[in-house]
Amino acid sequence: MWGSVEVVLADLCAILFCCGPMLTCCRHVTIFPTVLTVPERDKATFFCNISMENDSGSEYILNWYKETSHSQAQKTAGISRYKPMTETEKYRLINHAPVFEIEILNLHQNDSGSYYCGLITIFEPNKVMESSRSQLMVTAAPQMNATDEPEMEEGSPSEHIKAMLLGILLLAGVVVLLIFGYLTFTYRRGVTLQKEEKPPVVSISTVDYGVLEFQRDQCTPVPPETWPVEQTEYATIIFPEEKPVTPER
Repeated sequence: MWGSVEVVLADLCAILFCCGPMLTCCRHVTIFPTVLTVPERDKATFFCNISMENDSGSEYILNWYKETSHSQAQKTAGISRYKPMTETEKYRLINHAPVFEIEILNLHQNDSGSYYCGLITIFEPNKVMESSRSQLMVTAAPQMNATDEPEMEEGSPSEHIKAMLLGILLLAGVVVLLIFGYLTFTYRRGVTLQKEEKPPVVSISTVDYGVLEFQRDQCTPVPPETWPVEQTEYATIIFPEEKPVTPER
């Protein structure tokens, strides 16, 4: 009995020993593109693919790393298996499981470097797996002068659209000028006709003050009224001279 049990355990150990490497190879992480060149102020997009055979639905986390040196790496962002998206000021991770999209926003030249994905599986023996490295090169933004215009290929649809718009604008300008000329001609003609017409005669009653004064001078003057002269008679009264009376002695 014990011999048979030992045989079964030995067979089980042999199976695990033989299949162990195969089980660990059932999950791996890949990243693409391997090299990406983008100008400044643009964004860089990478994709991390998680290949899982016989997926048991275990929980995992995908981290995004940037190598600061040959021996050290810095975690910049992370997203869990069931989270649809994670966004920061610099990074955006979108879950399209088993593919995850990583965007590096508002690029600067110091964002150039080596990046990779790190898969952390929870409740499994092989917990950490890393992808290969992908190189990002951020170039200087092209300098454009204010007077520079982007060159367009001859015969492109935009040139036809511009020509059509120009023709419509010219046609509209001609129509506006014709209308303005007609209105100006009509207005000037009306003013000319008004000047040629005689002004209406308006009768105004006036008074000839000279005639009135003349008629007043021809009037017969009225002689002043004469009053009879009153005659006054004067009488003179003479009294006799009296002698002084002397008293008797």
